[in-house]
Amino acid sequence: MSTTVTQCPECNGSVKQQGVESVCSGCGLVVGEDAIDPGPEWRSFSDDDTDRARTGAPLTRSRHDRGLSTKIGRSTRLKGRKRRQFARLRREHNRAQISSKRERNKVYAFTEIRRIISSMALSDAIRDRACVLFESAQNEDLLKGRTLEGFAAAAIYATCRTEGVARTVDELCTVAKATQAELRAAYDALNRELGLPTGPIDPREYVPRFATALELPTAVRQRAERLVDVAQDRGLVSGRNPAGVAAACLYTAAQEQGVALTQAEAAETADVTPVTLRGTYTELQE
Repeated sequence: MSTTVTQCPECNGSVKQQGVESVCSGCGLVVGEDAIDPGPEWRSFSDDDTDRARTGAPLTRSRHDRGLSTKIGRSTRLKGRKRRQFARLRREHNRAQISSKRERNKVYAFTEIRRIISSMALSDAIRDRACVLFESAQNEDLLKGRTLEGFAAAAIYATCRTEGVARTVDELCTVAKATQAELRAAYDALNRELGLPTGPIDPREYVPRFATALELPTAVRQRAERLVDVAQDRGLVSGRNPAGVAAACLYTAAQEQGVALTQAEAAETADVTPVTLRGTYTELQE
C-alpha cells in the first residue's frame, strides 16, 4: 500500500503514502494528511450504494417552487452592521421569491392546505394532490370571485372524495378558515369545470371512525357494516347523508347487542341531527 511520492522537505528522505497521510521514512515528518475523499457523503441501505449521486431534499408539490428555493439563515454571532446587512438581505430575498400576485395567492393557499392537512392528520399524498388540484383551478381562472380559503378547503375535500377518504364538509370547516358556503361554492366550480371523478361516498367508510370515537366494541362495528349493506340493498342510502346512515347503523347495532348508546351521541359524532339518524333507523327496523 506504501508508495514513494516525493522527497521530504526537511531531510530529503523518501516520503511514503500511509493511509491518508504522506510520511517521511527518515525523520517521520507528516508531509500531507486528510486527503480529499471524492466518494459520497451518505450511506444507502435500500439500493446497495448503486446510486452514488448526492442530492438535496426531494421535490414536493406542496410548495409553490417545488421546494427548490434557498433561505438565508440567522446567526447569533453576527453583531452590529453585519447583522443589519444580513437582515436586509433576508428581507429582499424573501420579497424576490414571490414575483407576482398569482404567486402570492399560491403561496397562501398552499400554506393553508398544509395547515388543514396537519390538523386533520391526513397523508402527504392527499396534501400534494390537493395542491396540484388548486394549481389546476388557478390555471383555469376559477378563483375569480371566490375566496382562497374556500378553494384550499375545497381542494382537500375533492381530493378526499376522489381517493375514497371519508371526511365531511363540517369536519373540514371546523379546522379551515372557510365557511361551508365558500367551500361548497369552490367545490361546485371544481367539480363542474374540471370534471372530478367523484362519486357517492360509501357509508361503510365512516363506520370504523365513528365506532372508535364512540368507543364501541368490535362486534357492534362489524354488525353496523353488515347493516350498511342491508341499507344499500333496500335503497335507503340514495339521496341521504352517508354519515347519517353510518350513525344510524351503529345505533341500530348497539341496540341489538344491548350496548348503551343514545341517538344524540351517535348523531353528534356524525355531525347530523337526531331526526336524520332516526329516519334511517326506523326504516332499518321495518
